[in-house]
Amino acid sequence: MTGVTTILNSRNQNPAVTILGIDPGLVRTGYGLISCGTNLRVIDAGVINLESKTPIAERLVELERELDSIFSEHEASSPIQVCAVEQLYAHYGHPRTAILMGHARGVILLVAQRRGVRLVELSANRVKQSLTGHGHASKSQMQHGVMTTFGLAAIPEPPDVADALAIALCAYRDALPGGSTSRQSPARQSTARQSTARQSTARQLGASRRKSPPT
Repeated sequence: MTGVTTILNSRNQNPAVTILGIDPGLVRTGYGLISCGTNLRVIDAGVINLESKTPIAERLVELERELDSIFSEHEASSPIQVCAVEQLYAHYGHPRTAILMGHARGVILLVAQRRGVRLVELSANRVKQSLTGHGHASKSQMQHGVMTTFGLAAIPEPPDVADALAIALCAYRDALPGGSTSRQSPARQSTARQSTARQSTARQLGASRRKSPPT
């Protein structure tokens, strides 16, 4: 099996693996970077907010820029080794939602592939099952599950942050001996500070990246 397992099998040289979980969206994309080894630890987490009235093409450009900057920020201290993202799910009653989500996922796959990071794709039900034991868990259940698992002092907000952390955690658990096999292919400790340049760029494109420290 490729992906996370390859890294876990080399633990003698790499005692911990860093996994970036992403909950894709064209208005709000949640992300969570965790360190998995002797202890589970949240390194960074937050959301990338995109203005819904901005043309989709511009939002995709901003999403790509922000995602790439996350990789760059952690390149020295906690280089991202695995990127985990939800699989595309199409509901017969909301086909347009799946189509729009596909745009965001495409950008995520592009950034991960360009960075040479292994990619893991997981179904939403699998992520919920892994965290709560129930494949149809509510947003609130997911938030409480993430808070408990990582020993956070508060519920991670907004829910997109909790979902992203759960995705990263599921990718790790599935790679452990006895874990489920997902479809895989090679392909922020949090701070509320942002660079002035990034804030300026975000305002120009009508997007903002707000970090949610999961203290």
